Amino acid sequence: MLVKTYGSAVFGVDAITVAVEVSINNQGKSEAVIVGLPDSAVKESMLRVESAIKDNGYFMPRTRLIVNLAPADVRKSGTAFDLPIALGTLGASEQLDNAEKLIDYVIMGELSLDGTVRPIKGALPIAIQARKENFKGLIVPQQNAREAAMVNNLNVYGVTHLNEVIDFFKDENTLEPVIVNTREEFAQAQSDFEIDFCDVKGQENIKRALEIAAAGGHNAILIGPPGAGKTMLAKRLPTILPPLSLQEALETTKIHSVAGKLPENATLISKRPYRSPHHTISDVALVGGGGNPQPGEISLAHNGVLFLDELPEFKRTVLEVMRQPMEERRVTISRAKVALDFPASFMLVASMNPCPCGFFNHPEKECTCPPGAVQKYLNKISGPLLDRIDLHVEVTPVAFSELSSAQQFEKSVKIRERVIGAREIQAIRYKDNEGVYANAQMSSKMLKEICVIDTPSQNLLKTAMEKLNLSARAYDRILKVSRTIADLAASDEIKPEHLAEAIQYRSLDREGWAG
Repeated sequence: MLVKTYGSAVFGVDAITVAVEVSINNQGKSEAVIVGLPDSAVKESMLRVESAIKDNGYFMPRTRLIVNLAPADVRKSGTAFDLPIALGTLGASEQLDNAEKLIDYVIMGELSLDGTVRPIKGALPIAIQARKENFKGLIVPQQNAREAAMVNNLNVYGVTHLNEVIDFFKDENTLEPVIVNTREEFAQAQSDFEIDFCDVKGQENIKRALEIAAAGGHNAILIGPPGAGKTMLAKRLPTILPPLSLQEALETTKIHSVAGKLPENATLISKRPYRSPHHTISDVALVGGGGNPQPGEISLAHNGVLFLDELPEFKRTVLEVMRQPMEERRVTISRAKVALDFPASFMLVASMNPCPCGFFNHPEKECTCPPGAVQKYLNKISGPLLDRIDLHVEVTPVAFSELSSAQQFEKSVKIRERVIGAREIQAIRYKDNEGVYANAQMSSKMLKEICVIDTPSQNLLKTAMEKLNLSARAYDRILKVSRTIADLAASDEIKPEHLAEAIQYRSLDREGWAG
């Protein structure tokens, strides 16, 4: 007898529907075979399925059993096919009534040896694909049910045991669809932060620089001695970024779902991601890849912040692989048989000490590095990577008087309002430019049209370039940042004061800065 049901395979951040066909016949030797390019985890499925079936009072057929996963030319991986294979086996051996109903559902779940259903990765893209193909419902582990139920117009059933699914198809019990009020939960969680910019004493100039970075989507690097508050400030950057739109939240949640990074019973990710990988990270872990390609840190930071602490300590090869994704805002992982795209639109925020000992340019402590060590340390960061960082911000230690002050500092909510206002101006400006939503993404052609400056401003910029020995790469960056500063001030034109402030944020471009 042949029985058919459906599962799903995740590729990149999307899913494709997989037909699970189970055939039992009495001809040939007694064996169970899975075909259709299964990996080792899928091949081992038959042992888990056999144990789960027997443990719950059913029998495993002792004839020829063939499981085909179609399309057969696409590689299947993971343990999530256990549940559809078990139900197909019970249906084909006539132990499951109404087996013809199996074709109306997409069924996914890993089985324990006693029949308990364990969670899977990628429930959200699986649910999106099931709705697209008009299935009657989706059956997934209970821990993934809320995640999958974010998809409207699809009945999602969460199950904890194989028997629940068997009884459901035998009409001996009813499963209730999981209902999630996505918009309401999403709106409530968007402003619920445990940290705030008002926790940071002093450092008003750094807060201002991060406000500009948030308003224009600019990458930034913080340079300062240990303990000056670089990491503390960077952690609070997501609290002043504009709230995620529903579309952005869905994109971000899909990536985290595929990577298996969503907590149990999670729904939409409502806050912008903040990822802070350690400097020992490998190239593949940062950009994504592996035998079965998975998203890396730059994709997990999509629509959020990627913070690289102690930037010169990262391996040079690791930093160089980021250059192309930073430009294209996506990364393509190519293998012999498959090429997958992962989104990677993130804000890069990096921090570094000014020298190996950490005290170069310190107002009180003396640098103990030998001659040339400072320049050698800075040279660990390549010019092309530095070229993609708009703001270079020098962080100085906080004075004791500011640390002990009882003064109330500005809250993230207030700063966020100004950032949202500047982003709204940019949204109108770039409404006809697909893929551009912030000043940081301006092309050279757009820069000439949008960042027009008057004669006094041109003279100021010329003087700054000459006096500070700014490199040529600084020119475009200064104009982009000054446009953002003008947007924060709700100014249609770039004024000399906006330009003057932008010039301050090019520390590492000054020739001889480390001399």
